[in-house]
Amino acid sequence: MNLEEYYNKFNEDKRLDSLRGQVEYLTSMKYIRECLKSFEKPKIIDIGAGTGKYCCALANEGYDVTAVELCKSNLGVLKAKKTAVKAFRGNALNLKRFEDDSFDVTILFGPMYHLHGFDDKITALKEAKRVTKSGGYIFVAYINNDYAVIEHGFREGKILDSLDKMDEYFRIKEDGNELYSYVRVNDIDYINEKTELKRYKLIAADGLSSYIREDLKKLSKDEFDIYMQYHLAVCERSDMLGKTFHYLDILMKE
Repeated sequence: MNLEEYYNKFNEDKRLDSLRGQVEYLTSMKYIRECLKSFEKPKIIDIGAGTGKYCCALANEGYDVTAVELCKSNLGVLKAKKTAVKAFRGNALNLKRFEDDSFDVTILFGPMYHLHGFDDKITALKEAKRVTKSGGYIFVAYINNDYAVIEHGFREGKILDSLDKMDEYFRIKEDGNELYSYVRVNDIDYINEKTELKRYKLIAADGLSSYIREDLKKLSKDEFDIYMQYHLAVCERSDMLGKTFHYLDILMKE
């Protein structure tokens, strides 16, 4: 299944509307809003914007937002929301539509889930860096290799059938045929080194929420609010990074 076929069937908005998805979404938005405070009239670009969960919310808050999305179906959903987002079809690997130093805050969430190998990831991040102003922030999301091993390998009982897809260190092999790409923190560090970007913070975006998703469904609103307080209190701790489903890497362009 290619990316276009996948997103014709997969509802990204619905994923982020689930309680475990809300943990990731609310956490990401918290840090985006914090960084936006650094600018008087910030310009935002959302690269790989999907159906517009983030960019449309930010536009509705009054920000100047541009979105780029590769999949036609996602772009159609985004535009149908009729927000002030300036939305274009495009590829994270080539943002030639945009000049250097155009945006204060750059969001690069979806692309790193699907780009395989270091070369494409580095190219995408270099493009994000190019269009970001000096002093600006770049938000990058990745999927944790070890969450995939634990969740899909052991919890779903597929580990014996999956061994040939992993190396001796349980790193999921990149053959380009898988829909998703999985990384560890040292991989992210390597990508940042090659793009010469400075880390501001590395966040366990959803922390433990994917492991306890059935428990989250049982919480009252007040209890879920307390869980979010707990999560936000610990999500910057380095010992939480190995447990999270999604990493949120916040970078600065000097």
